[in-house]
Amino acid sequence: MRGPATGTVLTGPAIGAGASRGNTMSYPLEAGGLGDYPMKVGSMLLTMVDPNPGFEKAYNRWYERDHYYAGCMVGPHQMSGSRWVAPRALKDLRWPAGDTTVANPTDAGSYVAIYWIEAGKHAEWNQWGQDTVAWLYSNNRGFPERRHAHTNMFDFISAANRDADGVPVDVALDSAYDGIFAVWFDARDGHNARSVTATLESNGLCAALMADSSIEIVSSWQPVANPAADQPMDLGTPAGGPERLVQVVFVRGDVTAAIDRMHTYTDAVAAAGLADVHLVAPFFRTIVGTDTYVDQLW
Repeated sequence: MRGPATGTVLTGPAIGAGASRGNTMSYPLEAGGLGDYPMKVGSMLLTMVDPNPGFEKAYNRWYERDHYYAGCMVGPHQMSGSRWVAPRALKDLRWPAGDTTVANPTDAGSYVAIYWIEAGKHAEWNQWGQDTVAWLYSNNRGFPERRHAHTNMFDFISAANRDADGVPVDVALDSAYDGIFAVWFDARDGHNARSVTATLESNGLCAALMADSSIEIVSSWQPVANPAADQPMDLGTPAGGPERLVQVVFVRGDVTAAIDRMHTYTDAVAAAGLADVHLVAPFFRTIVGTDTYVDQLW
């Protein structure tokens, strides 16, 4: 499916195997495109956390070597996951300064872990997650020396791709992108997350952000209607309501090279009267199996 007048390829949860070709695809012997395969992401867990000072290395190893798997990846209908880090130099590039709606303070959240959950399976996965977290903490498998800045769940709205035969959002977490921007907007009166997304994908702003750049995917999300309750820890700032639009923007190469382009994009969203930005945060992909960046967080 192509965005009007932009050429940007759009995918959403309604597109299934063969749908983008009018169900003419000879599945699976014919090579399909962005929307031609039945495995689809339906929701996302995004958890943004700081280790307490002095526990950076221990936190990184606990999360990477235990919790990433035991707390998420072994769960039912967990499609994929990835970890990202913001050393001090990247935290200093966040904007807008002083907005504590998402990160409180603005530079809170050194690590982000992001997980894709299979479409239509969120409730089953969520129940497993609640049961598993309770079991892990009761068996000394938690990590008390950390603070959640913003840990919430989001429903997939759609994704815009720079390239017509690019990386489907469904496999983006496995595609070894070098960096991401995590962006939080609140829609202005008369809009919500879905209407803002539709406008950004139809008026050319998403396409302009990606055109001739290292940015390949702009994925859009909104908070789930019924978040999990009775968590064993403070999860930080709330997810927001139907007005909250979260975008995860996937970047090849140095994420800092796209800072000016992202500023232009968020300024244009505000100038169009669509939404106010609360946080734009760049992250590097963690280097799995190493303690790279643990001494650069503060």
